[in-house]
Amino acid sequence: MNRHRIIVAGSVLIDMLGYGLIMPLLPFIARTWSDDALVVGLLGSLYAAMQLLVAPILGAVSDRIGRRPVILLCLFGSALAYLGLALADSLWFLAAAIALGGTAGSSMPVAQAYIADVTAPSERARGLGLLGAAFGLGLIGGAAMGGALSQYGLAIPPLLASAIALLNALYATVALPESLPPERRRPQPLRPYNLLAPALSALQLPAVRPLLIAVVLLNIAFAGLQSNIALFTLTRFGWGPEQNAVLFVFVGICAALTQGVLLGHLQPHFGEARLASGGLGLMALAFALVGWALYTAWLLFPLAAMLAIGMGLAVPAITSLVSLRAGYGRQGAVLGGMQALVSFALLIGPISFGLIFDSFGPDAPYLTSGALLAGAWVITTLALARPIVSFHPSENPEAQV
Repeated sequence: MNRHRIIVAGSVLIDMLGYGLIMPLLPFIARTWSDDALVVGLLGSLYAAMQLLVAPILGAVSDRIGRRPVILLCLFGSALAYLGLALADSLWFLAAAIALGGTAGSSMPVAQAYIADVTAPSERARGLGLLGAAFGLGLIGGAAMGGALSQYGLAIPPLLASAIALLNALYATVALPESLPPERRRPQPLRPYNLLAPALSALQLPAVRPLLIAVVLLNIAFAGLQSNIALFTLTRFGWGPEQNAVLFVFVGICAALTQGVLLGHLQPHFGEARLASGGLGLMALAFALVGWALYTAWLLFPLAAMLAIGMGLAVPAITSLVSLRAGYGRQGAVLGGMQALVSFALLIGPISFGLIFDSFGPDAPYLTSGALLAGAWVITTLALARPIVSFHPSENPEAQV
């Protein structure tokens, strides 16, 4: 079973390898046909939109026909999407390849379900932790691979990613068994997934509403950064894919160290409320400094570290606080609503910040992000200054402070 879990984790790693590879290189690939930051933002949002729409459908399909065929389909689809990125000869071809990549990269719910199928409850956290490690390694590895190989041509990184995905798919075809026997399958309906319902339901609770608004502002700002940082560094410093890949890897390492090491040491001493407020404040300051004062390339690295550390502290702390304030028996629904809000923020950020970049220049997105995060900091700090009253499902959630 360990070998099977590793194969499934490999599918997640391949998905994130593609995302990590696409984001730093996308502005440079798209420049063949368009110099507009808005176009880059639209392409980045297209990837996120396909994942948002397809992931719940794939989960329902895997409940109906089994996990194995869905995972294999995603792996072969990823190989084809990366090949499309390498061969794209028009903006429409590039958009189609990115849409296919987002669709094929939506296998995380299926991979999580596979792990749940084949592990005992006592081992489940460890198995899901393996998926989390694969997620992070794929993101960092994709950025590193894209930067290192782009000097030989922008088509080389996606060609290599296509070959890796294809080999993984072929190996999984031979070695990966089905985890869901026919008697445990359920014919889940494949009607359109209502994404607004859980988000609107979560926003009905006064105790979590300010924190959810802060989460939306944070993710809009960070998604905007992800989509146009390469255009910013190109415009300001003349950086190419190699330098941007180094920056992406550096941010990934800082975030991993923050969540894996620093958070565990700070949480007992400061608590979630101070970590959430402090993390948001650190991010707001870093964004503002990028927009106001960054005219020396090496200064981008300490500011990027501030961003990664701030986000690594704020996001887990806010998530924990949302779960606590959701009230007895509501944690799953409220956290699901928060994830839906995050998904919408990931769509809005790249498009809106691409438009801001084109209209007002490379500094404007970062000053805007600083303002959004300052607003998130104020909202969170004021919300956490108020006490909360726990309640049971029989009580009125509107009475919660």
